Amino acid sequence: MTKKNEPLTGSHPLLPNLDQEIIEEMLLRIGASSVEELFSDIPSDIRLKRGLRLPEGQSESVVRRDLQSRLASNKTPPNSLCFLGGGVWPHYIPAAVESVVSRQEFYTSYTPYQPEISQGMLQALFEYQSLMCDLLRMEACNSSMYDWASAAGEATRMAAKVTGRRRFLLCGDIGPTRLEVIKAYVSPMDLELESLPFDGRSGATDFSALSSRITSEVAGVYVENPNYFGVLEEGLLDLSTRLHESGGLLVVGVDPLSLSIVKPPGEYGADIVVGEGQPLGIPMNYGGPHLGIFAVRDLGLARSMPGRLIGMTTEKDSEQKAFSMVLQTREQHIRREGATSNICTNQSLMAVAASCYLAMLGKTGLRRLGEVIISNSHYAAKRLSRVDGVTSPLFKGPFFKEFAVGYEGARAVSVYRRMARRGVLGGYPLDRGFRLGREAGLFCVTEVHTHADIERLAAALEEAVKR
Repeated sequence: MTKKNEPLTGSHPLLPNLDQEIIEEMLLRIGASSVEELFSDIPSDIRLKRGLRLPEGQSESVVRRDLQSRLASNKTPPNSLCFLGGGVWPHYIPAAVESVVSRQEFYTSYTPYQPEISQGMLQALFEYQSLMCDLLRMEACNSSMYDWASAAGEATRMAAKVTGRRRFLLCGDIGPTRLEVIKAYVSPMDLELESLPFDGRSGATDFSALSSRITSEVAGVYVENPNYFGVLEEGLLDLSTRLHESGGLLVVGVDPLSLSIVKPPGEYGADIVVGEGQPLGIPMNYGGPHLGIFAVRDLGLARSMPGRLIGMTTEKDSEQKAFSMVLQTREQHIRREGATSNICTNQSLMAVAASCYLAMLGKTGLRRLGEVIISNSHYAAKRLSRVDGVTSPLFKGPFFKEFAVGYEGARAVSVYRRMARRGVLGGYPLDRGFRLGREAGLFCVTEVHTHADIERLAAALEEAVKR
């Protein structure tokens, strides 16, 4: 075992390259005079010039115990009651989903460049695309993006490229972190982003101020339904009609579970649909990996889509069905810098989980799940309205799964922290990116929450607000 702060040297059963003779041989082979030379590109003033401050070596059992102790400081479900949303939501994952995706054929597979040895993965991804097209009422869906934010960023770029225009409108009630990612994606382009106001009473976008902004210079409009506050947008069919008359594209961001209750975007004229697939059998995972949804209504847009596309064909010498990647000339491994697809090793495993989840629930199960979420979230909003100093819900528009709550005489960040100390996570502060004119927090209620859980939430909120 090494002493504290001393660099590892000599022989080690798990680190054979620590032997000085081996190090010298490797340096000789690569033409370097010393290990330090390997880091010469790093400026000396920021380079670490001492050994790592590591504790003495310990046995595996001691290290495991130490790590478990450190991990115990995290506040995670189910150790804490979680009512947080805002892009990552607590949902129940059937055991069968975890069992399927943990199979080594899926879990360790890479990009299926060789279809003859990847039919299982390719068919699973094809089923995912088919299920998503059915759910979204769109014509083509790729096999995954990294997450909702990256999908929204790519959709914004795609709309500008397809239309050749240099203005793009964004609704003001989208997620602030997604907005940051969109800005990062379009920053190399000559594209002007404009934000649309939302109505402070309903929590929905104020489309009345939109008609004068939609001109022949606008590439498209991005709207989320439900939006970041959980509020369902109205007037999207009229928006779509007005936008298409001017030659622009409508980009819609969705929570896929809302489509069990809400009209799918393809039915009100969305040209591109993006969203987050995490509710479809994917753990919260400390923020990732997750699943970005990307679909188009017109097959003519498919060649401009990012991400992989899986198609069904037949084998060369028979009528046996077979699957392979299609339209690969869009991708980096063929077009290099000219590619329209900027996704490399994508979230295929997450897409398999989503397809398994959707197949297990079916249309009836998905509908029932949506009804339970609506019932639980509205019950919670009504229960919290009985807490003194709380306005619940803050916005009067119809909502799905998430709702904002206003506070009187209490800071949202303080309320959030006080509840967290009581083992209840909820009320994500809405002080970032939104000019609400008051303190407010965002709550999420899904099928995993019982009435007893909601009573515990109400008690924690009441205590946090009055302090």
